[in-house]
Amino acid sequence: MSLNTPLPSPVEMSREHSAEALTGAFFPGADSQNGVRLREQMSAMLDHWFQWRDHRFSAPASENHERLTSQHDLRLVERLNALQEALTEETPTFTPRYLAHMKADLSLPAILGWFAAMLHNPNTTSPEASRVGSRIEREAIRHLGEMMGFGAQVEGHFTSGGTIANFEAVWRARYRMDRWLALALCISQQTGASLDFFDAAHMGWPRFRDLSDRYDINEEAIDAASALASNPCDIIRRLSIASGQPYRGPVLLVPGNRHYSWEKAADVFGLGREAVWSVELDEGGRMDIDKFIQTIQRAHRERRPILAAVAVAGTTETGALDPIDAIFDHLDALTETRGWSIWRHVDAAYGGFFRTLVHRPGDEGIGARARSSLEAIKRADSITIDPHKLSYVPYACGAFLTADAQRYAVSSFDAPYLDRPELGPGKWASTLEGSRSAAGAAATWLTAETLGFDENGLGSLLKGALDATAFLRALILRVAPAARFVPADSNILCFSIAREGDALSESNRLTEAVFRHFQSSPGFSVSKTTFAAGWEALRTEHVKGYKGHLDADEMLVIRCVVMNPYWCQPSVRDRVGGLFADELRAAVEGALNDGSGSPQC
Repeated sequence: MSLNTPLPSPVEMSREHSAEALTGAFFPGADSQNGVRLREQMSAMLDHWFQWRDHRFSAPASENHERLTSQHDLRLVERLNALQEALTEETPTFTPRYLAHMKADLSLPAILGWFAAMLHNPNTTSPEASRVGSRIEREAIRHLGEMMGFGAQVEGHFTSGGTIANFEAVWRARYRMDRWLALALCISQQTGASLDFFDAAHMGWPRFRDLSDRYDINEEAIDAASALASNPCDIIRRLSIASGQPYRGPVLLVPGNRHYSWEKAADVFGLGREAVWSVELDEGGRMDIDKFIQTIQRAHRERRPILAAVAVAGTTETGALDPIDAIFDHLDALTETRGWSIWRHVDAAYGGFFRTLVHRPGDEGIGARARSSLEAIKRADSITIDPHKLSYVPYACGAFLTADAQRYAVSSFDAPYLDRPELGPGKWASTLEGSRSAAGAAATWLTAETLGFDENGLGSLLKGALDATAFLRALILRVAPAARFVPADSNILCFSIAREGDALSESNRLTEAVFRHFQSSPGFSVSKTTFAAGWEALRTEHVKGYKGHLDADEMLVIRCVVMNPYWCQPSVRDRVGGLFADELRAAVEGALNDGSGSPQC
């Protein structure tokens, strides 16, 4: 069967869409229930691969090689066994006992898709190096684009993860802004008119094309005025002269809950960390829309062009969803009233796959506010999404998407050894990474073609994860009424331990003691995080909830990521949940008894 042959959809293959049934069908199993199936498929893949190798070319007898000598064979087996034994000490993220970070068991389609492509080792840098792998990547990007609400014009590629995908967004936003500023500089120097940094940097492509035609300015002239194609220091000097005041460069608007990759991007692209402007969060830990509007106004006053406005769908700390709909509504209004086109990027590395829930009935998916936020993602210029998180695909597998080819455009480069027009366009010239494996794309493709990126496939599993999160929250409150929860939009639970009236410092002490208990116990893995600068509104609201008082600038919480698929199975959930309850009860009682009188759990 060729890659282009349509496969039966999940709806055609089965009428059963429950999270429990899908977990049983598409994962190895908490107790390796599908071990035989996986072994058979892996063995069949190896047979197919060896058969292909044996028959691809007719090798003359002189090319046959004897089996490895006994000495070499024994050495390979011995060191392989040593490696496998060492890996048994690795963190067991496949188990529902693991609640620490955004990792869980891999799905069967992801394992098999990754393994099948890995055997052939395609490099998607160009069609020459990856004839089939490049096609798989395009189809997998189409699947992701459809899920995120982009149309048939979606463009993109796979990356090693969310950090590089975020870098890709900065690269393209910078390219676009550079072209617009370069044109404005050409016009200013041609006409003598004063240059307005902010207006020029957000002119939009329709106005760019109109001005290029009106003033008869060609690509060669624009390149000569470009900070990317020419000398950036000289261009900054010329921009400052044309404006009559120093050009201080653009800024990135990011929420206080941002990923650390944005500071890295500012460093790598030479923006300077000062250019990362953090927008304050509201009491739910989401970007405060009023503060966002005020930050744009500040950038305009200070004549600092906005390279990109970044919203987060699924924060690392709490899984929160920024009000993407409200953010984009304001940017639409600025386009309508001021003519400003500001690059919109959604960092949906974690939460993007919750878009599979937007078409489920309201009472079977997510809340109305979260639904509106997820629905609005399709209005972005670019998106970061990580299949190696909530798509249960092996590391390292991220993806970068743009709404169309124009937004995907970036600086041009030459590589004659990769220039093979007869094979079709390669991605090498438009990706920050050069060589890229097709294994992650294949894992994502097979997941989309079998489990499906819709409400009946992955969406059903993620609904199961939300149900399991609600189950765990109720369980925690039952055994530890002193648990105080942070607002949650998805499947991450963050809570502190505090008695009514406790100071924040005392709550931090109790929470740290509970976390240390879990660290010292082999039974369960949880994580912790700290809400410091930028989280003032959330800290204040949280402490107010237990009538405490603020006497610290940081708030410590225990963090549980409920993404393991086996939590969708009632038998597993009840058994593991009971064990977790016992562990938590002991941890809280120990913390409250540690120099603080009688326990009040």
